[in-house]
Amino acid sequence: MPVTVVRFNLVAPGASPAALGARYRAALEMAAYADEHGVTTVQTEEHHGAENNWLPSPFAFAGAVLGATRQLAVTVSAIIGPLHDPLRLAEDIAVLDLLSGGRLVTVAGIGYRPEEYAQFGVDWKERGRLQDETLETLLKAWTGEEFEYRGRTVRVTPRPASEPHPLLLVGGSSKAAARRAARLGLPFFPSAHLPELEAYYKERLVEYGTEGWTLMPAAETPLLHVAEDPDRVWETYGEHFLHEARTYASWQSGEIRSAVKSGASTVEELRDEGVYRILTPDACVAQGLDNLVLHPLVGGMPVEEGWRSLRLFCEDVLPRLSE
Repeated sequence: MPVTVVRFNLVAPGASPAALGARYRAALEMAAYADEHGVTTVQTEEHHGAENNWLPSPFAFAGAVLGATRQLAVTVSAIIGPLHDPLRLAEDIAVLDLLSGGRLVTVAGIGYRPEEYAQFGVDWKERGRLQDETLETLLKAWTGEEFEYRGRTVRVTPRPASEPHPLLLVGGSSKAAARRAARLGLPFFPSAHLPELEAYYKERLVEYGTEGWTLMPAAETPLLHVAEDPDRVWETYGEHFLHEARTYASWQSGEIRSAVKSGASTVEELRDEGVYRILTPDACVAQGLDNLVLHPLVGGMPVEEGWRSLRLFCEDVLPRLSE
């Protein structure tokens, strides 16, 4: 059975607070529906100061999703580690771990937007050191024991339920990220299909004498939308897909490697490219993907169209994936 993911970043360009509130509530209803139909994971993420209302508070949203569901995992992929107070982050994750019975998965990256660091008054040049401190602090904090932090003795309570600690992965597309994960004995989450970086990570595990594993995107990890008439959806809603693709492209410099990086500048180019795919239920099943990532509210997609996609996925695609 493939891994199935429903992704939410709650993007909605120009939306009013009332419209955003309705969108957030719809996402929670979608998450509950996906949970009832056997979807594996809800995935969310973090960005700040985006004009299109990109979700800035992934743990608040994750908590709401965990409260609305009973089985699926919620993956925050990724938090921007250096933008968080490490002690508060340890507390927030511990509480969510206790509330959910261990269903929260956190991927920690360092981000790629200097303007987000500027917004929080964090030195972009210090991001590597700060990420090291954040991860080391989380691991110490979750023991429930006292430890030294920035020259003072601290203790974080409550302890999380998961042993040895809540699932924490190090994300990134650089050797520095792979080394960081290996040194700390944490699993590594490359941001794209990068076998050479996975090999480097495994070499560093041997060097540091630690243990870990890799959760790497497949060579093809398209973002999916399911529709009975893909031509209609591309024609009517293609600009929503293009909005997200162009937003990502504007943020990512040439050296950034991402599973969802697009070079398209028009809807037609985006459709030909295949990073975003609108598929009939039959075509979705025929893809033969090990990981299916549904993006029902992509780029400000109207909620009713998002529901059509999710229902087709859960009621027509999922049953056939388990056959």
